[in-house]
Amino acid sequence: MYHTWMRYFTPGPVHRRLGLVCLGVGLQHGTLPTVGPRTLDHHVAVVIGAGRGWFTTADGRRRTVTAPALLWIIPGVPHHYGADPVTGWDESFVDFTGSATATYTELGYIEPDRPVVPLADTGPARAVIGRIARAARRGNPLLEVETSAAVHELLVALRRARADTDADGDPVLTALARDAFLPLSVAEHAARHGMTPAELRTAVRRGAGCSPKDYLLGIRLGRAKELLAATELPVAAVARRVGYDDPAYFSRLFTRRVGTAPVRFRDRQTRSVPGGWSTQIPDPDDPPVVR
Repeated sequence: MYHTWMRYFTPGPVHRRLGLVCLGVGLQHGTLPTVGPRTLDHHVAVVIGAGRGWFTTADGRRRTVTAPALLWIIPGVPHHYGADPVTGWDESFVDFTGSATATYTELGYIEPDRPVVPLADTGPARAVIGRIARAARRGNPLLEVETSAAVHELLVALRRARADTDADGDPVLTALARDAFLPLSVAEHAARHGMTPAELRTAVRRGAGCSPKDYLLGIRLGRAKELLAATELPVAAVARRVGYDDPAYFSRLFTRRVGTAPVRFRDRQTRSVPGGWSTQIPDPDDPPVVR
């Protein structure tokens, strides 16, 4: 016995230029029929909220699936899965496609090499899928844009919900961010985590979609921008604060990556951004206003 609701639609060429478009959404539970073997030409995120079942990977191995979990269906990759005939499962899914899927894959939000991903919580993702389902009502003139925006939200929610991510984010990335301004090489960062440089590269690539060097550089330059915009510290002092003893090297690096020299960046910010700097996180229920 099972219950199912699903809706599919076909976005036009203009909407496909949004980068991500939703092709369908479904909510179902019970002892559902087996899916596949089949191969699709688009992505599907299948969220298992309760129950258990199985998933057969492209190499023919059958893996047990226990909720909460995420199943990634990847274009061109054969898949075959189903709920346990005794327990069944609670399943919600979103079909989507678009040019932005390549970038989300590079960043580690979509994981072709992990078709079964344990989740810590399906609540936020299921809430987004519920919004997609409501937007998919017949006659909604904003259907394509609303559902496209929600697919972006869904990918972020699923990334946050991964069971290998703690409440503050990926523990390796959190520690790297904490130590980003220390004068350490990638090998020394790896050693602090009891990892080889190759293992650290794999962990950061999976968590952030880039190399450890680029991840650390992004944090350093982000902090440098904050200091340039919000303080009157000399450029050399800013460089030292973000981990560079050589201010000339810092200026060249900043210019190459940001597209403008540190002094020009500061001048542009101070001429265009009024007000001061605050370290207080705004209350989302009582946001600050410009008076």
